[in-house]
Amino acid sequence: MPDVPASAAPPRGTLVVLGGGDDDPLLTLLAGLLPSRDAHIEVLTTATRRQPARTAAAYAHSWHLLGCPHVRHLQVDETNPADDPATLTRLRRAALVFMSGGDQERLTDFLLGTEFLALLQHKYQTEPGFVVAGTSAGAAAMAEFMLVNGHGWRSLLGGQIEVKPGLGLLPGVLLDQHFAERARYPRLLHAVLAQPQLLGIGLSEETGLLIRPGQPVEVFGEEAVVVIDAAHATHNNLPGLPDDEVISGHGLRLHVLTAGQQLDLAQRTVKAK
Repeated sequence: MPDVPASAAPPRGTLVVLGGGDDDPLLTLLAGLLPSRDAHIEVLTTATRRQPARTAAAYAHSWHLLGCPHVRHLQVDETNPADDPATLTRLRRAALVFMSGGDQERLTDFLLGTEFLALLQHKYQTEPGFVVAGTSAGAAAMAEFMLVNGHGWRSLLGGQIEVKPGLGLLPGVLLDQHFAERARYPRLLHAVLAQPQLLGIGLSEETGLLIRPGQPVEVFGEEAVVVIDAAHATHNNLPGLPDDEVISGHGLRLHVLTAGQQLDLAQRTVKAK
């Protein structure tokens, strides 16, 4: 499978991410994006540590009610390697790969460096109509980087967050989920000050991003998406701040977007619709 460089043409597939919470509206949205209701859907439960089969069955039931009969549980975990030939065959056939919530580090632990991930990236880059989607941890893992540690006000202290590589489907972006509900503003501020080349995006629950080929990113859902851009900050005491010292930044740009509003990732600009 050929590598797809970061400078390649824009992806021809569609990517959808949700910040967690009730995902029934998301499933309806995804069903409408399929080339047909008979298309093959694979539910990847790698992030879901407890009862992954039950989680996959619940999603399959919901999609069956929407008229999508071909929904299967795609297992990649401690006993099911990502590069198993049967797993790769199913991935090649899939029109939609949906990543459930849980622990996003499990997704990167089991997928980074695999043929499975290279194939997933290639399908997203080159296949019109292919959809990759995720909720909660399944959303956070999609970006180039993801936050895996940092809690409350302590996230404003040096050394109190942790950022790790994600699956790389959204280059130049760092995603966080359950954003408003779990008071994750401090840790996203810290992360973008530490790596200002990254655009920080916080997804509230029942709220997400629809990323279609050749179009600006569009917000959908009930709450808000927060975008933090530190690329042109006039003051930044990171990196190099000693542990437990308070971070400081001036001149950051912050946007709060609601359903129907749009974001141009390349230009880092927003548009009210």
